[in-house]
Amino acid sequence: MSIEIANESGIDLDETSVVSAARFALDSMSVSSLAELSMVLVTSDVMAGLHERWMDLSGPTDVMAFPMGEADETADDDVESPALLGDIVLCPDFAGEQARKAGHSLDDELHLLTVHGVLHLLGYDHAEPEEEREMFGLQNRILAEFTAATAAARRRESQRSADDRLLGTAGLDGTDSS
Repeated sequence: MSIEIANESGIDLDETSVVSAARFALDSMSVSSLAELSMVLVTSDVMAGLHERWMDLSGPTDVMAFPMGEADETADDDVESPALLGDIVLCPDFAGEQARKAGHSLDDELHLLTVHGVLHLLGYDHAEPEEEREMFGLQNRILAEFTAATAAARRRESQRSADDRLLGTAGLDGTDSS
């Protein structure tokens, strides 16, 4: 799976974790490993321009998704082919304000918005109450699983580091600790 990210927002953030959230969401939705996704992080001014042009709404927003179109219906079901899913555009400045209001980190907000954008690229919407329940239910499940998997990976890494330090101080690493 190819995920490209371009940070044009001027805000220093953990791009790797944003890509990880996108990859996790795509994997959770059983998207082909040959799929391609583009992500762009933009300034509030750029997002406001996109919001006006494509949604006819003024001011910036947090996330916009631009699907590349439907999958090739004539493709052989047994053969996977590369598919460009589309673009997710995020506005970290706008997201930062939302994160402050929600009482969580910018990274957490960007993960949420990334999962939201992925679901839009996959055809989910929230215009009608039933659609909203389905999309936000999926979004909440994927985000909770991503958060749990990320926390478990951090615990494993922390344990490995502690084990390495313990082995080093006990002289089990081949050196004399005296």
